[in-house]
Amino acid sequence: MALKKKPVTGMRDILPAEMQVREFVMNQIKETYRGFGFTQIETPCVEHIENLTSKQGGDNEKLIFKILKRGEKLDLAAAAEENDLVDTGLRYDLTVPLARYYSSNAAQLPAPFKALQMGSVWRADRPQRGRFRQFTQCDIDILGDASSMAEIELILATTTALGKICPDNRFEVRINDRNILRGMALYCGFPEDSLETVFIILDKMDKIGSDGVAAELKENGYDTAAVDKYMALLASVTNDAAGVRRVGETLKEVMPLTVTDGLADIMDTVAEVSETEFSLRFDPTLVRGMSYYTGTIFEVSMEGLGVSVAGGGRYDKMIGKFTGTDTPACGFSIGFERIVTILMEQGGRIPDSSVKKAYLVEKGMDGARFAQIMKQAMAERRSGVQVLVSQMNKNKKFQKEQLTKEGYTEFAEFYREALK
Repeated sequence: MALKKKPVTGMRDILPAEMQVREFVMNQIKETYRGFGFTQIETPCVEHIENLTSKQGGDNEKLIFKILKRGEKLDLAAAAEENDLVDTGLRYDLTVPLARYYSSNAAQLPAPFKALQMGSVWRADRPQRGRFRQFTQCDIDILGDASSMAEIELILATTTALGKICPDNRFEVRINDRNILRGMALYCGFPEDSLETVFIILDKMDKIGSDGVAAELKENGYDTAAVDKYMALLASVTNDAAGVRRVGETLKEVMPLTVTDGLADIMDTVAEVSETEFSLRFDPTLVRGMSYYTGTIFEVSMEGLGVSVAGGGRYDKMIGKFTGTDTPACGFSIGFERIVTILMEQGGRIPDSSVKKAYLVEKGMDGARFAQIMKQAMAERRSGVQVLVSQMNKNKKFQKEQLTKEGYTEFAEFYREALK
């Protein structure tokens, strides 16, 4: 059987030029988040299948790369269904593993715990622009803090990082609360047991518009009066903190005012404190598909890419599924691959203050002379210069052109004999 040179579908080899961009983005994220007091952790890429299929990951649970049992545990003859053959799977996000991690190690962690996690995740999805089957996620989470301070810190940290990485790209943070979603739907007359279906349809607003959402709600049998009231309420909302408070007054019979007051306070504080320029907008149609969200939800869109580049929210019930006791939790995830896609399409240029110098050494160099050249290179490296030592090619001009594309700005040429 012939070996295959191309990587598996949906996965890819990363060339040096993109790798430099990826390292730049990753370093900027780490540096920024550490400045906000987040501590980096790591979880295994393989999780128990029970954790991955606990009905907390939404549609991602349909995209799990499952791992067969090994050795004697793999009993093909006795298996009645697929799940009898598997006991683990590759993680599809970093949130479920974090919940397990915290439930296992909480006694050794500070309270509240501010976690930074970066790593690969896998989804058997259909590959498309900026989306792969293996990709990197960058998450920050605050566990054990039920106050709005968690949301404020997460929004400030994430927008600060995005502002550093993509200073020339305008971006917008949309914010909502799952309790407001629920309150608006109940106020308009939708049955409580059908709310998730209503939200699934509402989540299509960006694609099919308000008329499309209204039509689909009616096609699904919902009362016309309820649908019309719902669409009118959504259209009447203003997108600022004052608009959030007005929604609270409208919904006070079905939802406590503390929900909208809390969200408005988050918006006011972020707007006052942030040193990064971006738009912060209340969006009552924002749903976020994950079923584990319990409160505030947020999403970031950026010019140059038609999909979100970051998102997250509060998930106060997930850790309790492991421990039996609910723990406040809130997180924000940057779409690492999408940010890299933007930077690569803008030319892949990243700020680099270090000097990059190439030593080109003629083939057949005397051993003693070569040792002197290497000592010189080591001395420059100690002073902070990035030095590449390479044999000189016959086509020296082309070689220099390629090295220049890699960021080398200085060249030193060494020959067996002194040039006359």
